[in-house]
Amino acid sequence: MLEAETKAIPCSILRGGTSKGVFFNASDLPSDRNKIAKILSNVMGSPDARQVNGLGGATPQTSKVAIISKSEHPEADVDYLFAQVDITSELVDWGGNCGNISSAVGPYAINAGYVPANSDGSITTVRIHNVNTGKIIDAQVPVAGARAAIKGDTYIAGVPTSGARIDLDFKSPVGAVTGKMLPTGNLKDTVTLKDGRQFEISVVDAANPTVFVKASSLGMSGVELPDFIEASTEIMTTVEQIRSEVAVWMGLTKSADLAASETPGLPKIGIMSAATTYKTSAGKEIKKDDVDLVVRMFSIRSPHKACQITAGICTGVASLLPGTVVSDLMELKASPSGSTEVRLGHPSGVMQTVVHHLEGSPEKVSKVAVVRTARAIMDGFLHVPKELF
Repeated sequence: MLEAETKAIPCSILRGGTSKGVFFNASDLPSDRNKIAKILSNVMGSPDARQVNGLGGATPQTSKVAIISKSEHPEADVDYLFAQVDITSELVDWGGNCGNISSAVGPYAINAGYVPANSDGSITTVRIHNVNTGKIIDAQVPVAGARAAIKGDTYIAGVPTSGARIDLDFKSPVGAVTGKMLPTGNLKDTVTLKDGRQFEISVVDAANPTVFVKASSLGMSGVELPDFIEASTEIMTTVEQIRSEVAVWMGLTKSADLAASETPGLPKIGIMSAATTYKTSAGKEIKKDDVDLVVRMFSIRSPHKACQITAGICTGVASLLPGTVVSDLMELKASPSGSTEVRLGHPSGVMQTVVHHLEGSPEKVSKVAVVRTARAIMDGFLHVPKELF
């Protein structure tokens, strides 16, 4: 009898926030990250713009992986390693965290038995250690029986149906990758591109390092939708050139020419504009009074359809630092109570982040809270070529 060509490995597919990913138990994968990367590219069907031969959804938001294991961290129940799988290359980026996928880690941990659901049906806390950044996330997960609940009346922008509310606290998010709130040491910097053009930017590291640039400096109104941005070669090229230069500043790559291949996910980059009335991708009108900023974020060199949680956290923190390009655009100032809500208008709607900081010192952030929903979609087995193990 011929031996099977593939190895079947358990996995789950979950939606977390506005992203979707494949979840694995770490013990079912090799320990060598290079081997894991090859497996994940195969799992997602990369490299291929359609990812037709795998589970990827042909967008950066649906080409993500979470690898979970029991944690030895004193403040955590599970370790969570995030991987962003590139679509058109074999690159797998381990550099930072994904906040949306983070919202599904708690439900997965409960469903997989890492954390037992409270027997009385009360909210179950899952303490998560993100291995990529070394940061702790506390997730408050509703349960139904022995599994994470799915049904609820909470809506988040970018997801068509309601779900069970999951509260996430990103604890001590500052300096997640670089160890510094301001990786360059400055509230503002000027980046010069190879063609001599200069742009005023701010670089802030909270949850993930993010580069902020004003929409007006790119000749944009700031309310352009992802399809328009992606169709503009000038905008896409300029944004990536800015991001690539800052990647060199941060030591993530030695050359801006290598940034796309060596560090496509970090730093994040966002186009900022002041609060204004605009229409979402679905045609819904968002009123000026319902937002504090309008943001257009990028994920793996593509305009995000909504806003990454980690980028939203970083934007909220940056908005409270007087002197950043983000703060310059916002009328809202840090609340003297030490808890400031920042509402971000993105292409799918509005995201609320609540920045908890020392009273009178917005730069001293203890945590940032966000609300998400998640859904367990499938549990099953993946068939992966044996030679990849």
